Amino acid sequence: MNRLLAPWRDSYVSSSNPDEGCILCRIGVETENDRENYVLFRTDGFYIVLNRFPYINGHLMIVPLRHAGDFSSLQESELDTMIRLIVKCEKALAEGLKCMGINGGWNLGNCAGAGIEGHIHLHMLPRWSGDVNFMTTVCETRVISSSLEDSFRKLKPLFENGNDCVDR
Repeated sequence: MNRLLAPWRDSYVSSSNPDEGCILCRIGVETENDRENYVLFRTDGFYIVLNRFPYINGHLMIVPLRHAGDFSSLQESELDTMIRLIVKCEKALAEGLKCMGINGGWNLGNCAGAGIEGHIHLHMLPRWSGDVNFMTTVCETRVISSSLEDSFRKLKPLFENGNDCVDR
């Protein structure tokens, strides 16, 4: 059996502590730590953050501040805001990272792959032609071509240019 040393994963597996409460709620209220938490944007009731343990560079999450377990728990105005934030993320990923496509989705419940169960959030993953190579299939390993810092630096200015599609 081949093994790939990935010491960066240690902070992920060792940071899970149920006694500390919901990490998404904590990031939601720790506005003074936005840079350290990779929060790109805040608007009424939501924030957009880079996933600290991404599947691909530029992996964004749209998160409601309110701890809600599923979309049916969100109010109509929150659902409207979430859709507008999808548009904002789409534009930022296309302009800032020059992606050629975007995967998006969510996971409700542990059996569906929810790493953070009980607090709905939507994932947006930029994609490029040829970004998936043999590593995922053969080695069960993902290659991430850019750091969190680099993604933050490229995307942050695009979220600072007003709320555009959010304020309507």
